[in-house]
Amino acid sequence: MRLPVVTLAIGTAYLTATPLSAQPASFVYRLGNDTVAIEQFTRTATRVTGEMVQRSGAALARYQYTLTLAKNGRPTTASIKRTNADGSLPPNAPSDTRFTVTADSIVREAVFADSTQRRAFAAKQALINFPTFIYGPTELLAGMRKSGGPTDSIPALGLAGNLGFTGIVPAGGDGNASLVRLRGGAYAMTLRFDANNTLQLVDGSFTTNKAIASRGTELDLAAIAKSMKPTGTLSLRETARGAFGQGGMVLIDYGRPSVRDRTVWGGALVPFDTIWRVGANDATHLFTSRTLTMGNVAVPPGAYTLFVQHTRNGTFLIVNKQVGQWGTIYSALNDLARVPMQMTATPSQVEEFTIVVRSTLPTRGVIEMSWGPSMVSVPFTATAVRP
Repeated sequence: MRLPVVTLAIGTAYLTATPLSAQPASFVYRLGNDTVAIEQFTRTATRVTGEMVQRSGAALARYQYTLTLAKNGRPTTASIKRTNADGSLPPNAPSDTRFTVTADSIVREAVFADSTQRRAFAAKQALINFPTFIYGPTELLAGMRKSGGPTDSIPALGLAGNLGFTGIVPAGGDGNASLVRLRGGAYAMTLRFDANNTLQLVDGSFTTNKAIASRGTELDLAAIAKSMKPTGTLSLRETARGAFGQGGMVLIDYGRPSVRDRTVWGGALVPFDTIWRVGANDATHLFTSRTLTMGNVAVPPGAYTLFVQHTRNGTFLIVNKQVGQWGTIYSALNDLARVPMQMTATPSQVEEFTIVVRSTLPTRGVIEMSWGPSMVSVPFTATAVRP
């Protein structure tokens, strides 16, 4: 969905000291030019109230929350409500999820029409873990950091009722102390705060989330929610197949993310030196009934996962022996092969990531991966299995 572009420049009101009596803000989370979520919240000395609407798969989800704060800035109670975009409750969902925090415990209560489910945990100075795209409450972590308290691993309870942790750690490798990395949430988002501990930037570029948002002014979130439509499946699965003689098959199962006006190789989507899942969602799997020789490495018949590392000195295909995992789960201990790839320009922009297994000779082929302005490829020889 492409919403009207919202000016997200940081106003001068946020660059100077702002009284804590009221600090409203909005964040429009985008994948390229596509809006995937909008968050809006207001923070005072005693309360944080906010709401968020998210497009995800076949549904729209809207959250409304309230945090009451003690004098030390820590939450004492919280309420989170999840509804559909029109305000109706999803089937079998609680009408409200409430949290009560004391010095040494945290309690979660899920309120249904006919019952209330309660869970209590012994945890000192605990916080609440909020759903993805609710990042306004991280301003409380920034305030704790400024006061000198530990902020890297704080007990936190989430909507599902499981005790985990939350925290922030420095992320400004260039000495930029305002940049931190979120810990304990679904994604290790990069956050930037100003001198008043107000959140200015949320950046998922170096996570699988990839959404980016910066601080803006108040929006009519209710009206926007009514106009939003579900994203559907963002990255469809596809299978690339090549045939090499009788019974000779090479299959690659992968997800197909879109560029969405972002930079690809060495940019936002495939940053330099990171291990990329070669697609989206589940790990990309290679199935071969032939022994594949890539460079000086032999890949026996079987199932593998594929990863790519793109560096300033070259691009490498990684063949890994672990299978069946999510795409971000990678262990170099299971690597079977690491093969140099060739990068060339594509004739035109490739919006959806595309893999082709192409036969060049009866026993030879090439794996081609095209995305954005470039294609990376690796040749191989397919050898029949000897009886």
